[in-house]
Amino acid sequence: MDFYKEWLGIPEGPRPPDHYELLRLVRFEDESDKVRAHYKKLNGHVRKYATGQYSVQSQDLLNEMAKAMLCLTDPVRKREYDEGLGREFEAELDEFGRQPLLDVLVRNGDLSREQQTEVEEFADRRGLSHRDAVVQMNLVKPTKAAQALAVQLGYSFVDLDDMLPEDDALDLVSRAMVKRNSFVPLFIDDGQLLVAVVDQIDHELEDELRMRYEVPIRPVIVTPRSINQSIAQYYAPGMRDDAKISSTSMDAVSQKSTGKKKSKDKKSSSPIGFDQLSADEKKERKQYGILFICWSAIIPMLPVILKMMIPTVGLKLAAYPNMASFVLAGISLIATTFWVTQKYWK
Repeated sequence: MDFYKEWLGIPEGPRPPDHYELLRLVRFEDESDKVRAHYKKLNGHVRKYATGQYSVQSQDLLNEMAKAMLCLTDPVRKREYDEGLGREFEAELDEFGRQPLLDVLVRNGDLSREQQTEVEEFADRRGLSHRDAVVQMNLVKPTKAAQALAVQLGYSFVDLDDMLPEDDALDLVSRAMVKRNSFVPLFIDDGQLLVAVVDQIDHELEDELRMRYEVPIRPVIVTPRSINQSIAQYYAPGMRDDAKISSTSMDAVSQKSTGKKKSKDKKSSSPIGFDQLSADEKKERKQYGILFICWSAIIPMLPVILKMMIPTVGLKLAAYPNMASFVLAGISLIATTFWVTQKYWK
């Protein structure tokens, strides 16, 4: 006996029927109240057979309808079920008009809708990005996660094993700078500098790189492991501790973007100002400036210090007037302080 047809009026066809046909709903019905109303009505009808000779079949059908109702009233499970039936949803976009990383992974079949919810909860609890969360949960390989992030951000994904950065590009940034910001400059392509990054590039970093290389920046996404390996390879201790800001280096990189050499009679670029230095370079220059100021006062006072500390030296320098040392120290301190604050730190 076909209980679906006899009790629920479902026409002949695939058995068991899908959830919508079982609950006598229009396919892909999205109103949860309507789903529950249909279930309640059919549930009452099938229960009429619960005490007769078909009690077992009645109970089985009641359980089947309950499972269908629970699935169609759970937004996450319903969406996954509908997609299995061939329903196509419009891509959900974030506040920037981009498709979220987890949706990209679901669309590609690397993640289920149920797993997507688990990832979101895990990421919120741990304070992680969705990319890091799916990797830590061992749901997606790092490469797949990086590729999905590239789609979200509208960047290209590259494998650094297939890329050979050019020395001219590497030389223009220091080891401290690439380690602090986790990036590697690759080379200039079609008038743009390719920069390998693990996430969206910071605006301040982009502006600084654009100023250094004098060309627009085009970020490309790589895996965190590959960026760390590249930094260790191309910026090992003792390598590129300081960035080359010479006009020769700037010309070499710029020539790759234009394919032409700069004219010899073109005036050389002006020296890099204090405001154009990186944070580490500014800190280093400030430390040197303080040392210059301190030593400008200490050196003129050496005769006085030596007379106080070493008696034999004090006898030889007895005729040396202390007042002269104080005067020289004052003049030197004022002059050096003026030069450091008005020139060296400008």
